[in-house]
Amino acid sequence: MSRDNKRDGFSGSFGMIAATIGSAVGLGNLWRFPYLVGQNGGAAFILIYLFFSIVICTPIMVAELVIGRRGQGAPAISFFNLSGSRKWASVGILAMFTCILILSFYGVVGGWTIKYLVNSVCLQYREGAVLDSASAFGQFVSGSGGPIVHFLIFTALTGAVILAGVTKGIERTSKFMMPVLFVLVVLVAVRSITLPGSAEGLKYLFKPDFSQIDSNVVLAALGQAFFSLSLGAGMQITYGSYTRSDDNIIQNAFISSFSDTLFAILAGCAIMPAVFAFGINPGEGAGLAFVTLPQVFVQMPMGGLFAILFFATLFLAAITSAISLFEVVTASMMEIWKMTRRKAALLTGSIIVALGCVCSLSQGVLSGFTVFGKNVFDLFDYVSSNVLMLLTSLLVVLFVGWRLKKEAFLDEVTAGGRARMPRSVGAVLFYIIKYAAPLVIFAIVLSVIIK
Repeated sequence: MSRDNKRDGFSGSFGMIAATIGSAVGLGNLWRFPYLVGQNGGAAFILIYLFFSIVICTPIMVAELVIGRRGQGAPAISFFNLSGSRKWASVGILAMFTCILILSFYGVVGGWTIKYLVNSVCLQYREGAVLDSASAFGQFVSGSGGPIVHFLIFTALTGAVILAGVTKGIERTSKFMMPVLFVLVVLVAVRSITLPGSAEGLKYLFKPDFSQIDSNVVLAALGQAFFSLSLGAGMQITYGSYTRSDDNIIQNAFISSFSDTLFAILAGCAIMPAVFAFGINPGEGAGLAFVTLPQVFVQMPMGGLFAILFFATLFLAAITSAISLFEVVTASMMEIWKMTRRKAALLTGSIIVALGCVCSLSQGVLSGFTVFGKNVFDLFDYVSSNVLMLLTSLLVVLFVGWRLKKEAFLDEVTAGGRARMPRSVGAVLFYIIKYAAPLVIFAIVLSVIIK
């Protein structure tokens, strides 16, 4: 393993921030966050989530960016360059494997977003349409042909961006997609807020009821903050390696974290007011996006238009995160095994397609095959989210806090003194990474074990 000084990279701070936000803003914001808010008491949950995002999770993001920029490589190469140890380099291999597992089921859900976007364009969710959304969703995802075709389309679109490279592919796409994504979610939120009866939804989102807070709510908020920022999969390490040496890592991390949190709240505003306006249970669960909201759209004036906007938003959120996951694996293969980008991307895509088809079929014809009571789709989701990402993040903070020297960390976050950032800010972040972050990750692990 060696350092490659002829690497592609971001042309400037805006490209890096757009790509980093894209890696963080995903289905977790539009799909997972709203129903977690619904299940955990509304505004009180959001306040706790905000606290953990800023105080704990953003420093962990900084730690990943530091490893990437100082190590100048994909996760395995960065760890090796900074430690000289193949044992530490294996953390990067773990991150690569994590990304493969995530893409295998995440791409399947990305295919669902394409299907529902096409349905919306065909006006299946227009006002007054007759719709049995639960039955339609169940029949589609359990099918053998349709879900796989849409998954292949989603994976091909993601791979096409990766083939174009960092500057011409990832950066250019992120600069276009992220502003469009924010405009779309704002438009849907405005429509949702202006519905008769939506005030209860806004009250639910923004008027805290602290009597709802218990240890389960705190741990749910902590877990969502952690996973929302895409920590523990090597994405920020990889993007950090593409960052210019004079960019302010701390500033970029906080901008990315703030944008991700803002998007999650906007997603809540896009969904919860409409849910309350039509008398739907806000804690409906993961089916909120694909089962509940189509029923809302067919009852909503101009519902057909806003169904298109919503599922376009869902698709863009899915693909921006998928791009960063795909790049981790591609970059790792390029640097570890000295492949061309084209060969690495095609190999990555082939592995994902093989595993993703199994994940898709596990919702239907292969549903009888289970491991520990979970089908392949749910197993990949559980193992990646509750085991591998947590383990990788723990190793990241232990490496930065206990293996990388404090002076090296401060030199990197201040860009060698060029960034307008007091060293005291970097010192506080370092101690959070060293002491608080491992305890937080242990808390999440315990909550998963107890469940």
